Amino acid sequence: MASPHAIYRALMDPEALVAWRPPEGMKGEMLAFDGREGGRYRMSLTYIDTGPELRGKTSEHADVVEGRFLELVLDRRVVEVVEFDSDDPAFAGAMTITTALAAVPGGTEVSIRCENVPDGIRPEDHQEGMGSTLANLAAFTE
Repeated sequence: MASPHAIYRALMDPEALVAWRPPEGMKGEMLAFDGREGGRYRMSLTYIDTGPELRGKTSEHADVVEGRFLELVLDRRVVEVVEFDSDDPAFAGAMTITTALAAVPGGTEVSIRCENVPDGIRPEDHQEGMGSTLANLAAFTE
């Protein structure tokens, strides 16, 4: 099991982020990254399978997200505001993602809370994507 410090590093390293954050079926590319409180990042998530049922929010097969770090507490918490680059009003608005880390025997408990998820993202799809991302983070850090 990974320590809170190892998890925090994976949250704040742009190369690590593109390795674990994209949910299953997507790949990531970091376009810009300023890893400090108030700093911003821009990441592209591209669908690997380009079947007709998979539609990106930014383009046909990709989601581009703009993020800003609201709060960084070393080894304990990362709070981000994320917006999709999309012309579709269903994906508009700022989503707040709070990732909390707590040391537990044998490793770290990671919890992610998302607020103001855009209406265009079905709750079951969001839950599945976040579960995939957490599994990727665990595999990446262990």
